[in-house]
Order: sequence, then C-alpha cells, then structure tokens
Amino acid sequence: MRLVLVKRLLLGAPMPLAQARHERLNKTVALAVFASDPLSSVAYATEEILLVLMLGGAAALSYSLPVALGIAALLAVVVVSYRQTVAAYPQGGGAYLVAKDNIGQYPALIAAAALLVDYVLTVSVSVVAGIAALTSAVSWLHPYRIGLSVLAVVGIALGNLRGVRESGRLFAAPTYFFVLSILGTISYGLLGALFDWLPEAPYQPHPPGLEGLGLFLLLRSYAAGCTALTGVEAVSNGVQALKPPEGRNAQTVMTALGIISIVMFLGITYLAYDFGIVPGGDETVVSKIAHRVWGDGVGYYLVQASTLLILVLAANTSYADFPRLSSILARDRYVPRQFANQGDRLVFSNGIMILSGFAVLLIVVFQGDTHALLPLYAIGVFISFTISQSGMVRRWLRLREKGWQWRMWVNGIGAVVTGVVLLTLAVTKFVEGAWIVVVVIPLLVATFVVMHRHYEEVAHELSLEGLERPPEFQHTVLVLIGDVHRGVVRAVQYARTLAPTAVVRAVYVETDPTRTGRLEEKWGKWGLGVPLVVLTSPYRSLLRPLLDYLDQVQSRGDEQMVTIVLPEFLPRHWWQHALHNQTALLVKGALLFRRNTVVADVPYLLKR
Repeated sequence: MRLVLVKRLLLGAPMPLAQARHERLNKTVALAVFASDPLSSVAYATEEILLVLMLGGAAALSYSLPVALGIAALLAVVVVSYRQTVAAYPQGGGAYLVAKDNIGQYPALIAAAALLVDYVLTVSVSVVAGIAALTSAVSWLHPYRIGLSVLAVVGIALGNLRGVRESGRLFAAPTYFFVLSILGTISYGLLGALFDWLPEAPYQPHPPGLEGLGLFLLLRSYAAGCTALTGVEAVSNGVQALKPPEGRNAQTVMTALGIISIVMFLGITYLAYDFGIVPGGDETVVSKIAHRVWGDGVGYYLVQASTLLILVLAANTSYADFPRLSSILARDRYVPRQFANQGDRLVFSNGIMILSGFAVLLIVVFQGDTHALLPLYAIGVFISFTISQSGMVRRWLRLREKGWQWRMWVNGIGAVVTGVVLLTLAVTKFVEGAWIVVVVIPLLVATFVVMHRHYEEVAHELSLEGLERPPEFQHTVLVLIGDVHRGVVRAVQYARTLAPTAVVRAVYVETDPTRTGRLEEKWGKWGLGVPLVVLTSPYRSLLRPLLDYLDQVQSRGDEQMVTIVLPEFLPRHWWQHALHNQTALLVKGALLFRRNTVVADVPYLLKR
C-alpha cells in the first residue's frame, strides 16, 4: 500500500484510456519535446568542425563557413525529406516503417536498431555534457559527476512517466529559453560587430583567408559538424503524439525545427569565424562567443544557464521516441510485447524504464566521460537517415505520385550525402569507440529476428486452425504433504472441489520411515476420506520419487491431466520465511515446464 502511495505521489493518479486523445501535444509543446536534441546540437556542432579544422592549422578555420553552409544545406534536405516521410507515414515509425514498406525486413531492422542505440547514447551524452558544464562552473561538484548524471536521468524519466503533456510542459520552458538566448546572442553579436557595440576583443578578430586543405580533412570536419543533424528524425517517430491532424502538424513542427536549427547553427559558426574564435582550453566555443558579445554581464550567464539546461534536457527527445519506436517494434513482434503496453499515465512506461537503465549503465561504465561517449554518437542516426531516404526514393519510383520526380531527387541526394557522412564517421571514429556501435547493431538485429521467430512459432502452435475436437481429460489431483496440520486439511478441502469426476489422492514422500506410522494414523483421522499414497525414497530425495510417480500416472495417454496441490503455510513477517523449509518453491521449480501438469498453491496465513 505504501508503494502505491509513493507511486501516486511521484507519477500522479492513473488516467483512463479515454483521456489518451487529450494527452496529445499541440505544435508549440511538440516543438519543445522533439526539438531539444537537434537544437542542443548547435551548442557543440560548430566546435566539432573547428576542432577538426585545427589539425590543418589556424588558417584552416576559415573553411568553417563553407563547411557549415554545406551542413545547413544537408539539414534542409533532411528536413524536407522527413516532411515527406511524416506525410506518407502519419502513423509514426520513421525510418523503420519507411524501410519496412519499401526496402525490406533487414534494412528496417537495421534502421530500428541504429535508432534505439542512438537514443540511449543521446541520453547518456546529453546528460553527461550538461553535468560537465555544471561541474566546470562549480568545481567542487566534479567528484560527484556520475551521481549527478544518474540523478538527472532519474529526474527526466520521472517527468516522462508522469505523462506526455506534463513532460511537455516541464521541458518546454528550458527549450524556448535556450532558443531565445542563442538567437538573442546572434542578433546582438551581428549588430554589435556592425555598429561597434561590443567590448574590445582580447584577440585578433577575423582569421586569415582561405588556404589549401586536404579533401579528407574537409570531409572529417564536415562529418564532425553533422552532429548538428542528430535528433532531426525524432518527429517522424513520434507523429502519433501530436494532436490531429497528426501528419500536417508534424510537418509544421519539422519545418520550424529545421529553420531554427539552421539559423542558430549558421549564426554561431559565423560569429565564431568573425570573432576569430579558436577552439580548445577549458571554455567552449559558445561560451567564448557569449563572452565576446555580453562580456561578464548577466547575458553571458543566461546563455550558459540555458546551454546547461538544453544539454541535460536534450535527453527528452529520446524519451519521446525510444518508447514509441519500441512499441511499434513490439506490435510487429520484434521486441517483447510488454513494450507495447501503456502504463497508468498513458505512456509506454516499460520503454522509459529500459531506456533509463541502459543510459545509467553507460554513464557508470564510461565514468561520466563525454569524450569516451562521443565517438559512439551520431553513427546510428546517420544509418537511419541513409536507410530512410533510400526507402523514400524506392517509394517514389514505385508509386510515382504527383511530384515524384523532384521528391525522388531530394531524397536521392540526401541518401548519398548522409551515406558519405556515415562512412566518414565510421572510418574516422572506428578506433575511438565507434566499433562498439558497429558490433552492437548487428547483434540487436539478430536478437530482433530470434524474438520474431519465437513469436511466430508460438502463434502457429496456438492457432486453432486444423485443431480437431479435443479429448476429454482424465483428471488426477495429488495433494503433496509432508505432515498433517491445518494447512494440509484446508488443501484437501480445496482439492475435493476441483472437479466432481477427478481422482483425488494425497502423496507423501517417505524420507524418514520412523515418521510414516504416526503420519498415517493422523491421516486416518483428518484425511477426509482421501486415500494416501506413500512413496519410498531410500536416498531421501523428495523430487525423484514424485516425478517417477507422475510419469506413471501420465503414461496412460496425453489426456491425463494432473493437478499438484501444495499446502503452504505463510509466516506473518518477512524475516520468518528463512526459518522454514522452502519445499514448495523446489517443487514448483521442478514442475514449471512439465507437460499436462498444473501446480496450485493453497496458502494458510499464520496469525503470528
């Protein structure tokens, strides 16, 4: 009862199924729920570009603008592609359903596995990065970063377990706070640079002009900056979380997400170029830009606070999509069907709990180290991008709907570019830890296939097709006793009510011959006329004689059904259980998988 009260306090009262439609998100809240991950990516995407370009020297930083423009163009292509996806597949599922419908089972499962892995990594990376920002500002918290990260995951999980609308309201304010603070910084930075409003720069602004740079380094910087695209697919997986008309509202959210992300990403990259920001040290590129624009004033701390919040809450995108994608896979019999069940608050609670568990495991295993987790990041999402857009190309070629030609070219170009980025990431990050993702995804796909095969076999065996008229059961009820007491008498009473035609017997396994006489005497008085079968056990084994007797009873045919009735007295206090023989547990374990055998517990609750 106390656990129920704690659950109600943390999660709220259960919601009726009829309220599910009212728990849908409007476009404003949906943008906050699904955009926290892609919008937070702009906080470090520019820095990732600059860190790679620095390998070619400070002069190479001049390439950040053309690289960022190329990434922005790809982001626009991906957004347009996913607008088409949510219109074609308003039931949600994103890359998984696109691939399943147009390419085949295995590409669909690869896309699903890649996304599930990426969602877990998103939670771990986002939370660890956010806590790292906190511990950088408050150094004495650094030894507690792992515990703080775990607490952050638990807090976000509880917010989502409370329900879709409540979690949306919870995370909407920090998301819009971040958007306003970054857009405000970009706007004031551009105007300040134009009208000379900014504090004097502590370094020489405007880096030197373009110089020659190797193609591979450019590709590496492009691939590194493509982390700005992570999370863009979130809306396509969670279309059903939006209010009707779901497809049209999802398209609006996708468009807004794309425009805001592109403006913020290009604005930050341009200011980094214009201010001559050099990555490295203990300060992030966004922090350096904010320092240049706002100095040490309130504006700087607002930007840092909003960045901290958005990095931690970027995990919420995964909480919006991991459970929904899992539920779709469960309905298709590729993961345990429990993932398709909604909890008290009309959310997929099992998916939320599993996502939290794996995220916490990664945080603990990698000791809350962002640099150890980052190489695993982004590969999964680019696998899903490539498969999704390839599937849409196949769809346009197959259906040839209105406007199919230009749509096919958009998706085709997107598939090629995201495929190149995927290969570049896999090669450059392989030895840094990306090999783990490359190994895990095939293992997940193999697991999906095994589970699906099991569910198909179960469905086939349970099917009524071809079933002949079932035979009449010959029912035998055996009451397993070790002594004669009130609990046993109650169990015998129960056994006699099971079926009027059933044969009822008591069974005693004799491990100590000196006790048998006294037990038979008591049984004659309290056995209620039920015959007693004594099985000798010279080696004092309880199970072997019982199993042999069951074999003998059931050898007469498949219609022989046996019910084992177990008298079991239960102590009132939990600690008293250790003081008594656990024979009932032993018997239940031995008979659990035995054919045509039912085990029934008859508990007798002790008063003290």
